[in-house]
Amino acid sequence: MTRRQPYFTPATFRFLRSLGRHNEREWFHAHKDEYETVVREPAIRLITDLADPLRAISPMLVANPRGVGGSLFRINRDTRFSGDKSPYKTHVGMSFYHAATKAMSRGPGGTAAMGRLDAPGLYLHVAPTGSFTGGGIWHPQPPTLKRLRDFITDNPRSWKAATRSPKFLKVFHLAGESLVRPPRGYDPAHELIADIRRKDFIASSAVPDAELFDPALVRKLVARYKLMRPMLDWLCAALDLEL
Repeated sequence: MTRRQPYFTPATFRFLRSLGRHNEREWFHAHKDEYETVVREPAIRLITDLADPLRAISPMLVANPRGVGGSLFRINRDTRFSGDKSPYKTHVGMSFYHAATKAMSRGPGGTAAMGRLDAPGLYLHVAPTGSFTGGGIWHPQPPTLKRLRDFITDNPRSWKAATRSPKFLKVFHLAGESLVRPPRGYDPAHELIADIRRKDFIASSAVPDAELFDPALVRKLVARYKLMRPMLDWLCAALDLEL
């Protein structure tokens, strides 16, 4: 029986660390083959192998191995509005998105649609300084944020059931940014005011290097993502989306 090869290896981290020290286009192009071999190709293989297991969690979760516009984020940084002009990211990001987010990107007849749809998804972050996985909705637009806050206000028990179970808390913690003060129009004394103050509705879990380099990475990620299902269900219910 052939032993399955790991997706990522210490060579992945060595490349990303070197990129951090030589974050220049000339260096990257000189080491493009190494990037393809130890970073991009393993990520595409992982995304491909996650597609069916994620569909078993929900048919709305998409792991898209397409090179452009798929689950793998580009290594290039958007420097237009940043004081840091380093051209490349020193981590690998993968998004396993809700199908509705891509369906919204095209209008009737294939024309481009305006705006974007906030929908929950899953994420994997691979980095020498700390890999993690998680899911939810990061930086929702103001109308979406209000719907989530209102849903917590009206359904506190369901939010606690989705995010406070011992199984969930053994692996994940709620993360992201929050307002310093309660948003206008909400009771400061509400039992879940700390959650109502959230600007991001995401949960995160660290992934140790040993797990990231394990050939059984797909199985281990799917076990974590199954624990995210109640929170994703709750977010979809708040936004009238299927999961």
